[in-house]
Amino acid sequence: PESWDSDVVLVCVGRREFRDNLGLETVGVELEGKKVKVDHHYRTNIPSIYAIGDIVKGPMLAHKAEDEGCLVSEYLATGKEPHLDYNCVPSVVYTHPEVAWVGKTEEDLKKEGVAFKKGKYVFGANSRAKANQEDVGFVKVLSDKQTDKLLGVHIVNAIAGELIGEACIAIEYGAASEDIARVCHAHPTLSEALKGAAQMTAFGKAINSP
Repeated sequence: PESWDSDVVLVCVGRREFRDNLGLETVGVELEGKKVKVDHHYRTNIPSIYAIGDIVKGPMLAHKAEDEGCLVSEYLATGKEPHLDYNCVPSVVYTHPEVAWVGKTEEDLKKEGVAFKKGKYVFGANSRAKANQEDVGFVKVLSDKQTDKLLGVHIVNAIAGELIGEACIAIEYGAASEDIARVCHAHPTLSEALKGAAQMTAFGKAINSP
């Protein structure tokens, strides 16, 4: 067995739905496996009880739960129909460098039989990353082979979690990789790497190619 010395050890044991002591069984709330079963209004089978967050379907992420809470509150106050596309919910691994993604992975698209294009741009070719001495990582952009509709974005960088927001907006509003590729990005910024990856996807080459 391998051993090493360390000042700090971070142990990750996974996550689970936190349903302890909620009294769901007492009031008869219906479950769907380990999740609370809700309709499109996040309402359970008990009309006066709504559920959001880790105990309902979708990724177990704080920002997803927050948005669901806002949607349910708005629905109860105004009657506005709630809508949250879980495909547009970003995920971030807060390591160094960070890993962030939104939308589909290559494996997802292959499994679903979707033909796609892929563009990749390394931060080693990005001026700001080199100036910051943080040039590790890349941006990968996936789009539909026929329509160029953006399907997924994956980023490895020191601030990947900050950079993924632009991709979330683009996927939410049905943008193509060419749309990002043609938007003017400030120079020098790390966000130019996303533009570069989009150019690689849309055109097969980038202005500042590595």
